[in-house]
Amino acid sequence: MSIKTQISLLIICLMAITISCSDQPKAGAPGSAGKVKEYPVIAVKTQSTTLFKDYPTKLQGQQTVEIRSKIAGYIEKIFVDEGAFVKKGQVLFRLNADDIQATVRSAAAMVKVAEADVKVAEVNVEKTKPLVEKNIISKFELETVESTKKSKEAQLAQAMANWENAKANLQYTLITSPAEGTIGNFPYRVGSLVSSSTSEPLTTVSNTLNMYAYFSFNEKEFLTLTKGLEGKNQVEKFSKLPNVSLVMADNSIYEKEGRIETASGLINTQTGAVNVRASFPNSEGLLRSGGSGTIRIPQEMDSVIIIPQKTSYELQGKHFVYLVGAGNKVRNTEIEVLAGNLKDSYVVTSGLKVGDQIVLEGIAALRNDTEIKPKLSEIGNLSENMSSAKQLKN
Repeated sequence: MSIKTQISLLIICLMAITISCSDQPKAGAPGSAGKVKEYPVIAVKTQSTTLFKDYPTKLQGQQTVEIRSKIAGYIEKIFVDEGAFVKKGQVLFRLNADDIQATVRSAAAMVKVAEADVKVAEVNVEKTKPLVEKNIISKFELETVESTKKSKEAQLAQAMANWENAKANLQYTLITSPAEGTIGNFPYRVGSLVSSSTSEPLTTVSNTLNMYAYFSFNEKEFLTLTKGLEGKNQVEKFSKLPNVSLVMADNSIYEKEGRIETASGLINTQTGAVNVRASFPNSEGLLRSGGSGTIRIPQEMDSVIIIPQKTSYELQGKHFVYLVGAGNKVRNTEIEVLAGNLKDSYVVTSGLKVGDQIVLEGIAALRNDTEIKPKLSEIGNLSENMSSAKQLKN
């Protein structure tokens, strides 16, 4: 083998050794087993926010009156339409009055007959008195004619009562609204025979200028809501509560706020619920009796710990975060939260304190005592509420 060939082989061996050495990982280099991975973390701090609690509700007008006929008769005319707004005293229906008018005329004639009989009886009394005084006839005759007079006066009073009753029945053929409000449905139409014993009312009138929203608290929620409120009675205490909102069936918020006014004095022993009533102004008539919705009650929370939802995970109904401890090692820590209505955030009620550092992202790959390289991040405002539609869906 020539010297030139030997030199070439030596160079190739040296290059192979160099490449082999360069492939060996260096301590702390990327891909080495001892690398500490960087994770974004946040420092726990307090913010103020408003949480909302939603309760399904049914709406009812302040006053709902059934309209019924006091007499028997056929509906001759309907003066309003379903859903119309009417005033107190406005005529709604007219019943056929032919028979009743005849009764009124007959009663009036009977009054005149009775009046004539009374006059005749009075004349007989006046004629009899002088004869008794002159002993021409006995006192018995006077007592007889006076008794007849009283009888005729009683008959006149009866005839007058019958006449007044007939005239009242004639007035009842015009059925008016006893209250201001909105007309309901008409189960009976023109030509229908109705009476005071008819099963269904002719219609209803709902006073909807002020709407009542009925909903329920459980006993614990009711005590939490009312405990500590100042006032001598329930009305005074409820006046201290914040205004409530109404989420309508289309998930929009009713423009006017309402107030909780009263609660039932009894707790339902079967459900443990307390029935509560809130009131909403409804001057524009947007709300209707029988409607449904959701009562939303605000709860102001000052200086509470709020964290992003993505910093936590849930296991068997409990919530955990990874808290950065000594030596930048993490440990999973249980926390208690209020999910509420915040957008992608939780209010933490226990388990964390101000200044604690928790891992913001990538928690799925972490285990207890994992050492990390924390990188402090800013997260801004976490107190924003989610939309009404999303709140209801949740």
